[in-house]
Amino acid sequence: MFRVKKLYIFMLKTFLPQFLMTFLICLFIVMMQFLWGHIDDLVGKGLGIDVVAELFFYAALSLVPLSLPLAILLASIMTFGNLGEHVELTAMKSSGISLMRVMAPLIVLVSLISAGSFYFQNNVLPMAQVKMWTLLYSFRQKSPTLDIPEGAVYTQIPGYNLYVLHKDERNNMLYNLLIYDVGSDMSSPRIVAADSGRLDFTPDQKHLVLNLYRGNWYEQMPSGGTQSMGDDLYRRESFREKEIMIPYDNNFTRMDDNEMRQQFVGKNISELSHTIDSVQLRLDSATREVARDMRSTPIVGVPTRHVVVRDGKQSFELVEPVHPAEPVRIDSMLGSLTPIERQMLVDQALSKVTNLKQDYMFKGYAVNDDSFVIRRHMIEWQKKYTLSLACLIFFFIGAPLGAIVRKGGLGTPIVLSVALFVVYYIFDNTGYKMARDGHWPVWQGMWLSSAVLLPLGVFLTKKAVNDSAVFNPDAWMNALRRITGLHQVRNLQIKEVIITEVDTDAATAALEQLRQHAEQLSTRYKSRQGFLDYWRRGYDRKAIAELSAEVESVVDMLSNTRNQMVLNKAMDFPIVRNLIAYQPCRHAGLGTALACLVPLSVPAYLVGARYQATLRRELRQTATVCSQLCAILRGEYTREMEYNVS
Repeated sequence: MFRVKKLYIFMLKTFLPQFLMTFLICLFIVMMQFLWGHIDDLVGKGLGIDVVAELFFYAALSLVPLSLPLAILLASIMTFGNLGEHVELTAMKSSGISLMRVMAPLIVLVSLISAGSFYFQNNVLPMAQVKMWTLLYSFRQKSPTLDIPEGAVYTQIPGYNLYVLHKDERNNMLYNLLIYDVGSDMSSPRIVAADSGRLDFTPDQKHLVLNLYRGNWYEQMPSGGTQSMGDDLYRRESFREKEIMIPYDNNFTRMDDNEMRQQFVGKNISELSHTIDSVQLRLDSATREVARDMRSTPIVGVPTRHVVVRDGKQSFELVEPVHPAEPVRIDSMLGSLTPIERQMLVDQALSKVTNLKQDYMFKGYAVNDDSFVIRRHMIEWQKKYTLSLACLIFFFIGAPLGAIVRKGGLGTPIVLSVALFVVYYIFDNTGYKMARDGHWPVWQGMWLSSAVLLPLGVFLTKKAVNDSAVFNPDAWMNALRRITGLHQVRNLQIKEVIITEVDTDAATAALEQLRQHAEQLSTRYKSRQGFLDYWRRGYDRKAIAELSAEVESVVDMLSNTRNQMVLNKAMDFPIVRNLIAYQPCRHAGLGTALACLVPLSVPAYLVGARYQATLRRELRQTATVCSQLCAILRGEYTREMEYNVS
């Protein structure tokens, strides 16, 4: 009988609360991004809470596939970071449980989440996106709620500008109105001024009724074409009460879902594949027709191919070229025509070329439209797989990363997950735009982010399983020091348990030998090398490596002493590094060739000369420290000798 191990239950209980919490946080973040992007479609429309809540519900469903990868990444970093920080992961490994075995139940869980994400995108997401985009387009067509300000021009009524000096909201009265009809003919404007007025809607909410009191109507009228009436006709009308009805639909009309269902956002995989095949068949037929027309079109009035039908199949065959007995002299032919005939000939040729160009441009637009439709459907088809796979990829990035950094909570995991998700978003958005615009194949653009992050997941998983110190700051600093040549400092402490005590005679002999070798190298390289000498010979890196090993051997021997003074003085030994800058090339001929690369060789020489000067100083310091340690071991050391350090 299959029994679930307590380790698996423990990992699931640890991961699931973190996942649910991070999923809600990520969903809230992307919802705020969605609201920020469509705030103009919602504000000032007088929409009911139920309609807005319905939009947010469908938007939340549409954003679930985008929130899942980020939530899994953050939850996995937090889970394994907490285990590493509380030494629980170390205890599991010390018990013989590998990291992959610890991750096994979560791998199964995330795989099920990925499969559920695919099912959700294929069956639920199309319906949610249809509802969401239908509501958004309905919101955009909704007229804004009337909120006429005081002392400002109100332009939200289509075709009219309204100015109100003062308004009384209790009885819905407006005072000192000025109405300018901007929807009428601009050559005959109409302006209405009134002392007061009232604004109401018709019962069907489709017209705006403006009752005006005590005012004037000004209108400039067209003359009607009669010269006796003059060109400037002007009409003025004074009224005590006047009613103006303005078309203004204040209702919220929901669009039909069927139109949005035909778009790529409202289709599952089978429907997307069917649409792609149908449009591709139409595109192939259109391109074949365009190619056939181009092949059959005469060039300069001379046909190059003729149509041949064999076995019911149509094909094109080249027309035998015509070889005139004498070359055609176009200039002589044009010279024999009158200027008017030449102009007519040029106009006819230009007209034919323009018509032919416009015809092919129109056909090209139709082909481009079909190609764009195919790309958008293929992008949606590929996205259902890439977003599902992203859940697995982010888990294999987050879990090893948390095990490596060993930091739980919300601080470090949020920083790491946001940085990784930004990288993912940049690559995913770049690939999407390149695929949408046709610069890349669709599969290449949509799988770009997965192709970039999958090797990272494999690398981190391998490092975490092997307990590699990927994020050990000391390892990175040592590597940086080796690359840049930064100074390193020794740190020696008295050991609590010493197995082999330091033999004074042996230590003194080793120090004397080390001093002689350091002085020999220091004498050999007294001053800075010349430019060509540096590139052709440099410093002997083999001798430097042997001296460095000898220094480390002496320091290791002296680290077993109980004399604090000896230990402190041993820390004065420099760390002799074997840098490439000491000898950039071992072959004189190749070094001469590198020296000829003047734009690059001169700065490299200056850097190498600086490192060589540091090495010469380290050699002198090594010899001096050896002399001082010998004096300490013999009991002859004085404080004056401290100032002999070079």
